[in-house]
Amino acid sequence: MIKTAIAGTVLALTSTFPALDGWVDQGWASGALLTVEDSSGTRADAAGEARVGGYFRIGSTTKTFVATVVMQLVDEGRVVRLDDPVDRYVAGVPKGDNGAQVTVRQVLNHTSGLYDYAHEAGYSTNRWRGADRFRTYRPQELLDVAFARKSYFDPGEGWHYSNTNYIVAGMVIERVTGRTYGDEVRSRILRPLGLAHTIVPGQWAGLPHPHARGHTRVDGQLVDATLMNPSLDWAAGEMISTADDLNRFFDALLGGRLTSASSLEAMRQTEEDTGTIFAYGLGLQRYDLPCGRSVWGHGGQLIGYLTYATRADDGRRATLSYNPLPAEVPAEAVVGLFSSVYC
Repeated sequence: MIKTAIAGTVLALTSTFPALDGWVDQGWASGALLTVEDSSGTRADAAGEARVGGYFRIGSTTKTFVATVVMQLVDEGRVVRLDDPVDRYVAGVPKGDNGAQVTVRQVLNHTSGLYDYAHEAGYSTNRWRGADRFRTYRPQELLDVAFARKSYFDPGEGWHYSNTNYIVAGMVIERVTGRTYGDEVRSRILRPLGLAHTIVPGQWAGLPHPHARGHTRVDGQLVDATLMNPSLDWAAGEMISTADDLNRFFDALLGGRLTSASSLEAMRQTEEDTGTIFAYGLGLQRYDLPCGRSVWGHGGQLIGYLTYATRADDGRRATLSYNPLPAEVPAEAVVGLFSSVYC
């Protein structure tokens, strides 16, 4: 039996999404939760350590919040054009080969070519870092790591997912507004939408309760990886949220309530040749399901946590968070779960 929320009422029912129990039973995940909302109400299930309404690290889903703030600045004329060079707003960033040519649009859609600092040893929050997981990192330190490496390609000449892009985007927000990117996210998105369970944690290593623990394998042993200082991800992936809050955020964004129509249209203009399971816009991913339907949103991963927050154009939205174990959830199982929701 799993607690299921329907139209705001929590009842004890047979599992609405039995796949979640299966993931835990097969040792693919230690916990999993899914919340689906549409005009008929809300269904929410949790299995294993996860709890309905629980908090989790959203990883790169942070990027959509950051991109939304940048697009609001475009709407306000404070970022004049998406095709302006980044160094118009952040002097000297990016630097290195072809750095001065990189535009705001290119950092938002990962066509800048900038090297991903998270590919350097010890600079990825997707991997175990021992005591370094409690270290504090500064955004400029992350950019220095990236700019010491050659770009993947000339700006606009390819596509490569790079966390460096959203460190740059966070700096654009801060230089244009004179406030931290986290303060801008809070004042422009979290408070207006009433997202009281979404957090920009900064250097805080914990999560609010309730939350499922994250795990990873170290030297053949499963260890608790829940606690970590997420400043290594900063504007590229540090945030914490809940399924309800992410559904509300993506409904507001894709429903046209956070930006102008032209900015939302720009966000939905995608790079198709990504070599991944998604096409990529400006801080938005489009997933094409086997049934022919497409959904929009963003995924995120930090060690011990995987998130997919999605919305279809008919208004149905679904957020999945799970805590992978070394056996991992097969990709076809994730696709199958979303197909059951949307198809």
